[in-house]
Amino acid sequence: MNGTAAATGSASCRFAHYFVVCGVDTDTGLEPDDGAGESFEQSPIRRSFKSRVLVHYPENTERNPFNKDAVNMLCMPRGLSFRTQADRLDSQFHSFTIAFDDGTRSYGFVHTFYEEVTSAQIITAMQTLYQMHHVEHHSSSSASSPSSSSSSASSPSTSSMDSLVSSLDESDAESLAGVSACLGCAGSFDPTRDTLYVSKALCLLTPLPFLQAARQFLSQLHQAVTSHTAPPLPLESYIHNILYEVPLPPPGRSLRFHGVQGPILCQRPGPGELPLGEYPLGEAFTLLGVDNMVQLLTCALLETQVLLCSYDYQRLMTVAESVTTLLFPFQWQHIYLPIVSAPLHHLLDAPVPFLLGIQRRDGAQRSSLHLPHEANLCFVDIDNHCVEVPEDLPVFPDQTELIQELSEILLRFGLPTQGGVITKPITTTTTTTTTTTTTTTTSPRLSSLVLEDLMEDRRNGNLGGEELAVLERLQALARRCGGGKKSDGEKTIGHVFEEEEEELKAAKLNIQLREVFAGRFAAMFGRYEEFVIHSALDLDSWLSNREGMFSFDKGSFLSAQPATHLHFLSRFLETSMFSSFVDGKVISRWADREPLQQLFDNRLERERLYDTDEEDSHGCRYRKCTMLFESAQSIERRLLKADHTAIHPHLLDMRIGQGRHQPGYFPKLQADVLAQGQNTNKWSSRVTASRRTDPKRSTVSEHSGVDNEQRQKHTFTRKNLRQSKLLDPSPQAVTQTHREFVDGLLSECRLKTKRMLMERMGKESVELGQGEANITGLQENTLIHGLCDLLERTWGHGLQLKQGKSALWSHLLHYQAAQGKTEAPAESLGSNGSDQRTFDECTPVLRGSLIQDMRFIQTMREGLSEVGQARAWIHLALEKKMLSQHLKELLTNQELLRQLYKPHAFLLCEEEREQFLFHLLSLNTVDYLCFTRVFTSISIPYRVVIIPMKKLSIAMATVNPWVCVSGEMGDSGVRQIQKNTQEIYFQCKNLGRLSTLQLGQENSGLLAKCLIDCVMVYNEVTGHTYKFPCGRWLGKGVGDGSLERVLIGQLVSPGGEEDAGRWTGTPPELASPSQSVRTVLGSLSNRSRVLSVEVQEDMREAANNLVKHFHKPEQERGNLTVLLCGEGGLVLSLEKFLLHGFKSNRLFQRNVFVWDFVEKAVVSMETADQMGDLHGSTLTKGPPCDSLCHYVNAINASPRNIGKEGKFQLFVCLGIRDRLLSQWLPLLAECSLTARTYEEGALLRDRAAVHSLSRILHTLTEFTITLESALVKGVDL
Repeated sequence: MNGTAAATGSASCRFAHYFVVCGVDTDTGLEPDDGAGESFEQSPIRRSFKSRVLVHYPENTERNPFNKDAVNMLCMPRGLSFRTQADRLDSQFHSFTIAFDDGTRSYGFVHTFYEEVTSAQIITAMQTLYQMHHVEHHSSSSASSPSSSSSSASSPSTSSMDSLVSSLDESDAESLAGVSACLGCAGSFDPTRDTLYVSKALCLLTPLPFLQAARQFLSQLHQAVTSHTAPPLPLESYIHNILYEVPLPPPGRSLRFHGVQGPILCQRPGPGELPLGEYPLGEAFTLLGVDNMVQLLTCALLETQVLLCSYDYQRLMTVAESVTTLLFPFQWQHIYLPIVSAPLHHLLDAPVPFLLGIQRRDGAQRSSLHLPHEANLCFVDIDNHCVEVPEDLPVFPDQTELIQELSEILLRFGLPTQGGVITKPITTTTTTTTTTTTTTTTSPRLSSLVLEDLMEDRRNGNLGGEELAVLERLQALARRCGGGKKSDGEKTIGHVFEEEEEELKAAKLNIQLREVFAGRFAAMFGRYEEFVIHSALDLDSWLSNREGMFSFDKGSFLSAQPATHLHFLSRFLETSMFSSFVDGKVISRWADREPLQQLFDNRLERERLYDTDEEDSHGCRYRKCTMLFESAQSIERRLLKADHTAIHPHLLDMRIGQGRHQPGYFPKLQADVLAQGQNTNKWSSRVTASRRTDPKRSTVSEHSGVDNEQRQKHTFTRKNLRQSKLLDPSPQAVTQTHREFVDGLLSECRLKTKRMLMERMGKESVELGQGEANITGLQENTLIHGLCDLLERTWGHGLQLKQGKSALWSHLLHYQAAQGKTEAPAESLGSNGSDQRTFDECTPVLRGSLIQDMRFIQTMREGLSEVGQARAWIHLALEKKMLSQHLKELLTNQELLRQLYKPHAFLLCEEEREQFLFHLLSLNTVDYLCFTRVFTSISIPYRVVIIPMKKLSIAMATVNPWVCVSGEMGDSGVRQIQKNTQEIYFQCKNLGRLSTLQLGQENSGLLAKCLIDCVMVYNEVTGHTYKFPCGRWLGKGVGDGSLERVLIGQLVSPGGEEDAGRWTGTPPELASPSQSVRTVLGSLSNRSRVLSVEVQEDMREAANNLVKHFHKPEQERGNLTVLLCGEGGLVLSLEKFLLHGFKSNRLFQRNVFVWDFVEKAVVSMETADQMGDLHGSTLTKGPPCDSLCHYVNAINASPRNIGKEGKFQLFVCLGIRDRLLSQWLPLLAECSLTARTYEEGALLRDRAAVHSLSRILHTLTEFTITLESALVKGVDL
């Protein structure tokens, strides 16, 4: 959560909550910092030791209790550091943040310097440690070679261990005794000649990120300590002042308060401005470059795991805060620790999205980092200016234009756009405690005589308003610079002017960069409110049914976005930060909106008010930010002139002798005057009185209190990870944290599988014709990508042994090796014209064992990485409905699990693991084609089996059949089936979902004929089975005499013939066309009227399905061929229409074909036209008649033997494609042959019915229909 907005509503109105001093505790002595990960081979002067919180004031504050261990760990992440006079003693500045369970944050600012050690106990301990190290190092290096040095425990070091002071316990002594490897003695210490220094940290904890003000205050405090002249007041006065007497600046105002050396200015944005963000974005962009920063922000928006790495703690904090600041109006919802000290490195094992920062150790390389999660990790090497992003990272919308706009802003401020060009840090102050002479500078100095002249003019009334303001500023600068005299550690007026200019420049750059990103989000989500779904009646009912509700119409929102944005947006809509943002909008019906959301909504409303460009408002064209100048002007006004001034530091009621100045040493502060505020000053009583007498303020706070309680209830239902526990390194807290990780993974699996089921079932209801589409193919891919990420994080939790970047694929490889299947991956499965023996050998692949699926993935020539192979394996297992079964088999090897994972790992929690697999098992209830549609260029083995009618199966011996299988991505080409066999096995490029199959035979003899029931096609990799119903004859002299059929396929459940009757993705097969025709050709005596209504209804339904098909987004459209030629399709419906009332002189009314009528009608038209017959002349002349005759003759002239039914199917498909069918139907109805061929009540002789059908068909002319090549092969029209 973003603490900027949350802290503004906190009860505390003070600028700072705590002042803290951390350093060495002389009472406990030196304790080695075991968590620092350092070796005792190092010289003691280079080791880290445990630091302590020496003092903190006040003891506690309301709603913000002091966390001593966390503050100590973050103030000195590497513990105490010792130096001698030979080392650099530069002071350092860094900051940190602490997140609380309610989502608020507190910011810490730390000034670390080196102070001379005066404790004899500490000096003696360091001397003893160094002597032990020297003796042991000398003995181990002279005793033996490095290979045998592990067994040389020298007795001198053991005997000297007894003389170690009490600050080293026995366990440390034993560990020292065991060290015998030899390193060079880098860093020596001799108390007779060396001065020992130790690090000490001064820390200020504030509710808001007042980076510049806190840095200046601490720097001035340290300068006062190192200065040879005492400060005007004891240090307690300045610390008391900032803790109890300096308030938060009012929103939209600036505040001046006083440090030890001079005034300090801080400001706070107004209600309509972006929240406070003082971390220098320019420095982050300069360190990484614009391109890398945009990629890093993309990773954060998609909630990948982000790991920052740098030598400098402040760089970690700067980059992390820059990222979270630029997320506005969204807020980071997961683990956020920009500084992770060594005791907290177990958090790198967290199986959840995180934003963590670790310090790079001396000489450490990227390859030396053993990270359990790398599949979805964004690794940011700040010092080397590079960002490693996860595979398949979507491009940020309008990324090129965005980078260009950001680059222009940086160039205007004189900053480079490429990473690696390090500029001077803004307002960085470093001082040293060494007593070397200061370097003289040539900066201009302010003469006290000039000030005296100006003061005289002021007293005489000769200065106006602007001159007075300048004078006040010069007076302040003069005080900070000593009136022209420069003492040690103090600055010239030129330096101060330069710092203030740099601070103003950085603030203006910050706000302009932030406005660009805020403008981008406003452009992308400007209409988000239209897609928020308000379905609950009250807050309690919404909270209780939260998981089962959809609060945002993602499908409709995506359909309104530009195609280039969809990949990013479809994944972003699934993130926690977007869900939280939408939840906040829903909750705003019953409670006040969150400040960030209210600010964003107000900005959108203002933008809509002034936006008159409709095209731009829909995000069609990139628009640059128009608020840059206005925003920069607001912040410049506040920084150039203070609106308020806090009370000055003053003398406190201190004991005599306290507050004495000793140069170079931070004094022991008087606790009683700092423990609590002294409410004797006028300012505090005035503020308290004003708060009591402001009814409006109290009303608002009371109301918001109720809302906060409701919001807090919502927050805890959404979050299951307690942020405060993350900073506790104790074993109990670590165990509890990982326990929460396990529960979180299980809950996430339950929610993801539930979401996938609901979305996929909605999709299948569309395919069944039971509703509108509510998911695109892109959304489905996004959900599956989320499942892959979940599995990777689950398998990475507690992992201690990994090959490559993918935790799951590493486990699979270990399992494969353990099963003894380490021989080379199998060769390509099968080939063209393979014999039966080849197929039998590959039969196990159909069932698809875990190892066989792995081998197929390994043979794919796709150049996949380990992460890509793991995702391919998940896609394949999901499509085969064997994901849960495969993972269960993988987890049966308990010995391997214990070898690969730590005890706290999710995979070693048996109960949770079983529930996890159960949730994955539920995905077997729906069909996925995720592998088939994603990996389109691979080679797939297929098996085709022709199934004749059982009674006539012997007839297959007389034919020589061939097949050609077609799918979404192409066709297999003609594949000849060997004589006397009914199946063929071949391998070809992935065809996608199969749609049509051409079945034919070469023989034309009278005996070469058979009655085909259906054709089954098996995908040997995915296990999918397609059934192509036929139910008709193939051969000359029988049926319609067809030697070739075009069959329409339907997907049945994977698993083979025994499951062929269980349909999951499509409706059960209806009656074959010939049976349907016979039904229509039944007796017309009693059912004529009913049949005519049914036929017309079927026709309307078929046309309506086509219209709905083309009105769906392209990703949601089904198979057009099925709508044209399948059961209930346009061809069959029109055939029923034309067969209604058809006269037949044949016995038993068999072998009646519409094509016979069409052919005769065309002959009749051509004959009438040649003879000049005037009957129906208005219809039989002109382009429609010519095109009808031309198409029918071209179909008859085709070399394909597709039979009469096939010709009629081709006739309808070509007519609808070329927008001619609606013109042909009236021609057939008015033909002179129609009256002789059809009965009186036939639909074709009903003018109203023909006109109605013609209008229905005419509605289809607005669509562009593309036919499969299998349907129009051999006809050039």
